[in-house]
Amino acid sequence: MEKKFVEVCFTPGEYEYFKGRFEIVVVIDVLRATSAICSAFHNGVKSVIPVETIEEAQAYQKKGYLVGAERNGEIVEGFDFGNSPFSYMNPKLKNKEVVLSTTNGTRAISIASDAQTVVIGSLLNLEALNDWLITQDKNVLCLCSGWKDKFNLEDTICGGAIADALLATGKFTSNEDSSVAAKYIYQSSKTNYFGFLKSSSHRRRLKSLNLNKDIKHCLTPNQTSVIPILKNGKLVVT
Repeated sequence: MEKKFVEVCFTPGEYEYFKGRFEIVVVIDVLRATSAICSAFHNGVKSVIPVETIEEAQAYQKKGYLVGAERNGEIVEGFDFGNSPFSYMNPKLKNKEVVLSTTNGTRAISIASDAQTVVIGSLLNLEALNDWLITQDKNVLCLCSGWKDKFNLEDTICGGAIADALLATGKFTSNEDSSVAAKYIYQSSKTNYFGFLKSSSHRRRLKSLNLNKDIKHCLTPNQTSVIPILKNGKLVVT
């Protein structure tokens, strides 16, 4: 049987180098967009509409949608919430459609939207996602959202965790040094994500905003089995 590929792309800015070769793109933004999206579905949100710009978010808001918007780690003034996972645990959001725009995560979703299948990955749904990806028997690209087109550790760890799990089955292979690096970074961090990321830029950025609770939640793996998938511009659960 011919092996499928699993690779890790460190930033959306590098997506062009991988584009068109992978049927499945897993978008990862551990701190915090994809973790918030997984939390939203775990807590009964019906669908999430990811939008890249504040202008798009405002347009939805004018139509009466519940809209979350975050830039630089903070809620954008005038919006209902940002991208804290805890915002999406509000019972009032159950069975509702929510719009979300974030600094990095929703931009990465938009960039990947040309792929055959786009799914949302985080540490929160890691095990369930890995199991699902293995059964799909397709080439997989882990697209890290990074920070404003720059490399970050937490997304790379998650991408490395996915690559490690898929490669361990013997059904997948990888060629890129980015995937090798991600796998080794994951293996170095897997016993203590929180400690490993202590000096990381985004953890420090969020800590300065008093968001340590969010960080701990986002770095606690396998809290949910939801696998959000992009269909017709909306994220829904498979």
